[in-house]
Amino acid sequence: MQDKILSFNGIGEVRFIKSKKAKKISITVKSFDDIKVSVPLRVSFRTAEMFVNENKSWIKKHIKKLKVVHSESIVFDERTEFSTKKHTLRLSETTKNNLTVKISGGEILVNYPVGTNIYAESVQSSIRKGIEDALRIEAKEYIPARVRELAELYHFKFKRIYVKNIRSRWGSCSRKGNLNFSLHLLELPEEMIDYVIFHELAHTVEHNHSKNFWAILDNIYGNSKAVDKKLKNYRIGFYGAGRRGEF
Repeated sequence: MQDKILSFNGIGEVRFIKSKKAKKISITVKSFDDIKVSVPLRVSFRTAEMFVNENKSWIKKHIKKLKVVHSESIVFDERTEFSTKKHTLRLSETTKNNLTVKISGGEILVNYPVGTNIYAESVQSSIRKGIEDALRIEAKEYIPARVRELAELYHFKFKRIYVKNIRSRWGSCSRKGNLNFSLHLLELPEEMIDYVIFHELAHTVEHNHSKNFWAILDNIYGNSKAVDKKLKNYRIGFYGAGRRGEF
């Protein structure tokens, strides 16, 4: 028996999975109704059950956080009006058996089978992925070109540009001068996008947030810390309660 499901007071159902790859017992809380425990082959389910009981407070804390995110997130249906900078979301029923997501002609087309519960997490997840795919296309087209334009205009030098699905920060700069940007940058107003780009370009000269760093930005913005403070009002993630963007 490789899987086992047990119910815990205050937590609900927990799935225990025996795994060859697991070196120790680990708990994963992906959603408030999806709690998994990876158990090494040599460890008994009883020991893993005791581990869950010992870590109930940690699990409850994460369930609470996820419930807040879920309650504040956008729930997509056919009445939802949602657009990225270049794509508009379109949801519709289809007589076909499978849910499909297609990005074409400036639209994110989501077709789901008749009778499907559009509010099911599997459907909502597919919709969010479609939006992220559209953002990725737009970001990879816009961000590198804009970085090169601003770098040339203000005489900054960098090595490479990467655009990734980063949800913990807007951007970063490595010691080697490589620039990393979140594709969610495209959710910001254009002036804020430029600020993030300038912030990372300034790090190619000063790798910390010293007085010299802010002086570089002040030469461009006048009062860069005020702009930085304004940026903190925005959160990463188009579907509600995302994390605050950092550098």
